Amino acid sequence: MAVVDRRSSALPVPYAVELPDRLRKERYFHPDFYQMEAELLWRRTWQMACRLEEIPQPHDFAEYEILDQSVVVVRTDDGGVAAFENACRHRGVKVAQGRGTCESGFICPFHGWCYGPDGRNTFVPRKKTFAEHNLRPQDLDLTPVRCEVWGGCAWINLDDDAPPLRQCIEPFATILDAWKVESMRAEWWYACRLPVNWKLAEEAFMEQYHVVEAHPQLVIPGMRYSPGQSGIDTRAVIDAEIRYLRTMSEGMAGMVHAKDVRIAEGLRDMELPADPTEAMSTWHRTLNDEVVRWHRAEGSDIPDLNDLEARGLNEPMAYCFPHYFVLPMYSSASSYRFRPLGPEETMMEIWSLTRFPAGHEPETPAPPELWECDDPRWPPIPAQDFSNLPRQQKGLHAKGFEYLRLSEGVEGGMSNFERMVDGFLAGLPHESLLPALHSINVNPLEQPVVDLGLRGGFRS
Repeated sequence: MAVVDRRSSALPVPYAVELPDRLRKERYFHPDFYQMEAELLWRRTWQMACRLEEIPQPHDFAEYEILDQSVVVVRTDDGGVAAFENACRHRGVKVAQGRGTCESGFICPFHGWCYGPDGRNTFVPRKKTFAEHNLRPQDLDLTPVRCEVWGGCAWINLDDDAPPLRQCIEPFATILDAWKVESMRAEWWYACRLPVNWKLAEEAFMEQYHVVEAHPQLVIPGMRYSPGQSGIDTRAVIDAEIRYLRTMSEGMAGMVHAKDVRIAEGLRDMELPADPTEAMSTWHRTLNDEVVRWHRAEGSDIPDLNDLEARGLNEPMAYCFPHYFVLPMYSSASSYRFRPLGPEETMMEIWSLTRFPAGHEPETPAPPELWECDDPRWPPIPAQDFSNLPRQQKGLHAKGFEYLRLSEGVEGGMSNFERMVDGFLAGLPHESLLPALHSINVNPLEQPVVDLGLRGGFRS
């Protein structure tokens, strides 16, 4: 593919989003569209490469793979993080694989070229047999990759011209800073091979339109009421709230942590005002306070949940383009990362995150086995989501199906996401993309279609 001159006008985008409520089906399987994403999107965006607890000590490393690129992320002697292209400068063999510790550096397993943990070349076997122009010092070190740290994770970007991480991930970063997400640690880490396009996989989690049909156990009688309605059995509403929390906890294996469910159950018999609105407000404030009190008494670092609500930061989902989700609830969160494996294949990873007292953090989960989407080990809620996705991908190939029809009221977040993809595929400069990213890096649920400020529509 030709190198993009980003100083020029927008490039043509095949199957572009011309109407914000219609998405051409070819975006989800055409190999040319997928190749444009590989070159123009994934090589220009900040990506969550690993959680810092994967590399807790100096010289610990973790490999991150995206499409045909492999990057090794290393903990430095001063506690920082660096990243390098995972390719020996001799003949391109990967010098690291998976996760581990490089006590004195990396040794290429093919011919023994050696590199320090800082990426510097330290030894070339039979050095005198090489021509001088193949031994220039500036060409022998591992090629550095931009790497920054935020939110308990290391992030990489393959584009040297991209703005700094923080500029590209706002307001996602500010929202999750308020949640103290850097204090969370992984209890488990699973991975799924989904036989679907990566965008299709992500979009299943960008709307709530599917909940009633796909997750009927979350539609709990007695949990909702109309403002001003009289004769509400507030005790029944509290029972329904607790049932919902327990269903979320068991259905996600931890998004609402079992510890928080027990705290809620301990409040079942609290006195509540007679007015339904006041009763529910009292319930939620009290539960928030009790969750915070209990976890702080245990020595965990947790924000004031009622303060988050007062500041409008108590969103149940935060999204960071192009591939990272965090879904915080009370003390804990689920976290998702998506990576394309092919035009119609995706890896989705799920972490269950929670808080621990300092010094009592668990061992970091091992890198997960890649389960199939119908594996019986999946918790119930992801299993329900996964059951629909292969059927959708197959349906897109139907001869008479042309485009996805979106509801602007409840699926606007999908439209915003897809038009952000088009901004990258058009080769727009980073300064043009930044304001749009700031519109995308929010909770996508129930979002309206918004003006991303990108130049006009994109030519097909």
